[in-house]
Amino acid sequence: MEPRKHLELKNNWKDDAIAILLLGAFAFFINRGISIKGLYMDDLYLWSCYGEQSFLEFNFPIGSTRFRFLYYLMAWLELALVGSRVTWFVPINIVLNILVAALVYWFGKKLAKGSIFGFLAGICYLLSRMAYYQISQVYGLMETTATALALGILLLLYRDLNREGTKGEFYGACGLYFAICFVHERYLALLPLFYLVLLLGRKKGEKRELWKWVTPLAVFLVVMGIRQAAIGTVVPAGTGGTEVTDTFSLGEAFFYALSQVAYIFGFNAGPEHLNGMTWADSPRWIRLLVYASSGLLVIFTAAFTGALFKKRKNVLPALKNVLLFLAFIALCIGASSVTVRVEMRWIYVSYTAALLLLCYMCGVLGEPGQAEGQNPDKKKKLKNGQKTVRYAVCAAAFTLYLILLFPVESFYRSQYPKLYLWPNQLRYNSLAEETYEKYGDEIFGKTIYIVGNTYEMSRFTADTFFKVFDPKRKAEGTQVVFIDSILDIGQVTENMLVLREEPEHNAFQDITGLVKNLKCEITEGYYRDGWMDESASIRVMAGSEGVIRLKFMFPGILNGGETTAIYRDGALETELPVTESIYYYDIETEPYQIVSLEFENNFYMQNAQEQRGEKRLAVIMEITAD
Repeated sequence: MEPRKHLELKNNWKDDAIAILLLGAFAFFINRGISIKGLYMDDLYLWSCYGEQSFLEFNFPIGSTRFRFLYYLMAWLELALVGSRVTWFVPINIVLNILVAALVYWFGKKLAKGSIFGFLAGICYLLSRMAYYQISQVYGLMETTATALALGILLLLYRDLNREGTKGEFYGACGLYFAICFVHERYLALLPLFYLVLLLGRKKGEKRELWKWVTPLAVFLVVMGIRQAAIGTVVPAGTGGTEVTDTFSLGEAFFYALSQVAYIFGFNAGPEHLNGMTWADSPRWIRLLVYASSGLLVIFTAAFTGALFKKRKNVLPALKNVLLFLAFIALCIGASSVTVRVEMRWIYVSYTAALLLLCYMCGVLGEPGQAEGQNPDKKKKLKNGQKTVRYAVCAAAFTLYLILLFPVESFYRSQYPKLYLWPNQLRYNSLAEETYEKYGDEIFGKTIYIVGNTYEMSRFTADTFFKVFDPKRKAEGTQVVFIDSILDIGQVTENMLVLREEPEHNAFQDITGLVKNLKCEITEGYYRDGWMDESASIRVMAGSEGVIRLKFMFPGILNGGETTAIYRDGALETELPVTESIYYYDIETEPYQIVSLEFENNFYMQNAQEQRGEKRLAVIMEITAD
């Protein structure tokens, strides 16, 4: 028996490894196209705190509105790992979500007593449109960690309720509860779940374990004590800078709770900026698919209820487990309904628990009833046959549910650009692409002019954005300047970049080359580094003062008789005698007028190591037109 058991465990391990690898591949596939190339708002502020504060100040923000030291510790480690490689955040977020999907797979497999159900639940978890925040934001680490800890609590309490394993599961869940309260305070609401398990798990005549009843409350009180000492309050702060005590409304909370239930069933029960597309605006075929998937869940529930009545001796344990899952979902929904809005990311954990409840239903439905009046061998054979058929039907129904969900979730994922956070992320991704991704470290020290500011970039963002790409976190000399028009700047020099906003695409466009050519169009014999041939011609735009200032530098040896003749619009403007290595000339014209200039030098640079055009290099000329 031992070799056989070892072989079975080995095969199960292989199946689990293959399933998790497939989940991982699907996670990268479904999240393709999502990227973080530049940080903004909360993510940028988090990075700024990491760069400017000490380890203790960052991880233990005494006096802040929130005290999430466990999350801040993980964020500190992630930021230290990533450094200036901003594009790493999304792959890291995907990998972390794969780990949660692996937990969903393992838990679902145990609940349904079949790997296929755990795998299908894992796919549904990864497919969900509610993953938008966990993948697309640096702060997604917080939501992913909280989801994993919450599911861990549910798993351990399930095992304790069903007397699986040792008594350590309950205390382990208490430890996870302490941890999750310092990842996101929303999960303080899970405290009643522990006492529900104690009540449901108590057997008649069994001695009450006092420590089990005391520990969850003790953990809760310790958490509250720490919060009071650290931030001066035990009341969790609301979202968007609000206070729950100021904004809470019982009627509004009830409405938000109902909307979250609708979300779990696939209905977009909220405004467009929070879900991408309202239910009323969703295409008819999407609504039909959601109705069909919801109908399938109703059939699952009806079949599950019928199965319980047929297996009367198993009714009470099954109802206890269902109550555990429903209580978990209800507490998570309740905790997410007390603030001023409902975001899909808050429903992700409730939705995942609903998937696990579906797995549990499949497990119950897959077990056949007792065969009456049969000999033992026949009963066993009949039971195995019924079990195979039942599991096949459940697996087919679960697969159908996934097939119905796939186009729905894929469609709503395509609406991500309408989410409140998405346009800004696209803009700052584009800003990174048009600057650091294009020029690399050359960006540091440059002045970046942005035509317009319809995106309303804050001064903090402008001053901090490029520091993220510098391993030294300084980006010394780099500054962002907003201008109304390219007329507001003079000649484009090597330490300048010019961008313009493209609001229709939520992007920036690098127009440095275009503006450079407009300000100084080279016709012949002049080069961007300032060198000029013996003959050259350019077209220069004057600035607001209407003065074009020319500075000439000749690094060679003057023998006498050298001159630079300047022609303006075809007529001789002046003939400058070159008596010194540096000499100047100003051309006065109307503001913003474009002037054609031609230069004739009767000398050239002796011993020049290169010749770029047909004629020899003569002099270096700098142009200023402010």
